[in-house]
Amino acid sequence: MAIFPKTRYYSCMKAKMRTIPAGKFRNTCLKLMDEVQKNKIPLIVTKRGKPIVQVIPFTEKVGAKSLLGTLIYAAEDIYSTGESWEADS
Repeated sequence: MAIFPKTRYYSCMKAKMRTIPAGKFRNTCLKLMDEVQKNKIPLIVTKRGKPIVQVIPFTEKVGAKSLLGTLIYAAEDIYSTGESWEADS
């Protein structure tokens, strides 16, 4: 069984996955890559009947949201215990 990265297409990919022999893939590589990107259906390339590579559609990852402006309040000194130490004098 093929291993898929977790993407929004994961659930539909398992049902619609295609396989193709390596020789046929070599002859039609560019066309097949365009189809994978357009249809969002992965393609498994086999060699002697065994899967060797998987072609999956590339999806842009949305960057992490900025935390700018999310600070509710700022404490004076978050590392202080409130105790007075000799070294502080």
